[in-house]
Amino acid sequence: MKLAVLGAGAWGTALAISLGARHEVTLWVRDPAQRAQMEASRANERYLPGISLPDSLHLTSDVYAACAQSELAILGVTVAGLRLTLREVAALSRPLPAIWLCKGFEAGTSKLPHQVAAEELQGEVPRGVLSGPSFAQEVARGVPAALTLAASDAPFAAGTARELHSRRLRIYSSDDLTGVEVGAAVKNVIAIAAGISDGLGFGESARAALVTRGLAEMTRLGLRLGGRPETFMGLSGVGDLILTCTGGLSRNRQVGLRLAAGQSLPDILKELGHVAEGVHSAREVLKLAQAVSADMPIISAVCGVLDRRLTAQAAVDELLLRDPKPEHRA
Repeated sequence: MKLAVLGAGAWGTALAISLGARHEVTLWVRDPAQRAQMEASRANERYLPGISLPDSLHLTSDVYAACAQSELAILGVTVAGLRLTLREVAALSRPLPAIWLCKGFEAGTSKLPHQVAAEELQGEVPRGVLSGPSFAQEVARGVPAALTLAASDAPFAAGTARELHSRRLRIYSSDDLTGVEVGAAVKNVIAIAAGISDGLGFGESARAALVTRGLAEMTRLGLRLGGRPETFMGLSGVGDLILTCTGGLSRNRQVGLRLAAGQSLPDILKELGHVAEGVHSAREVLKLAQAVSADMPIISAVCGVLDRRLTAQAAVDELLLRDPKPEHRA
């Protein structure tokens, strides 16, 4: 296939490298200066230092040139940049199927990515999300990983998953678009909580409890929004949750670790140099949970720390002192 990967952050670049082994890939780099630097060094030192770009990977700063001959647009932008990039895809002279990689809720609207896409793309244009437990650096290095491609159009999801599937990147398909996106968004916020727990030295038992109860909160919200239970037991649910809460490359976990150490949020985000989607999604998740009466105490505690209403220790104390309840409840 001819593919256009729109967005040269860590994940967009990593996927372009991985897919380039089997497909003709053009990577769109919005900033011409960054593109020139990447062309000269054949690397993305800003987001994927130490990993070479294959000679076969084409680079451009012209989104229309990137998409001109492509059969599929893969949007490797953040949730904040999704709407604008979708508009650029919609402005093409021909309808182009699109999938996105971002995980979270749009700030201000609390909309999932597929809801944003429904507003920006023509109704008949096939679209979906590629999600699951994966770190950009590992995928770029060819470490085996498994993802889920979800679309409300099941044949599109299955066909596209088959095309993108490779020896190192196993891709499953799903038609539970809502469930996959809810899992992808909520796990980032839970990972901040896991980082706080680890940063306070609470150990692996505490982390296991947090991940398990985080999964319960994720599922509770997802079911109320129309997701299916089995989705949250899969790659984009428990799989991505485990990776993001425990992996050393997790930016959201790093945010939690540093909050526990007493760093301010602005300083943390400046030092990371990458987007930590959980920071931006936390308040939207809580707002949505309140709207559908989904009890999400871990999410609420994380928001308290991010908003500086609670210290990391006070947030933990608040969670632990809640009245005991039956473990399995809606």
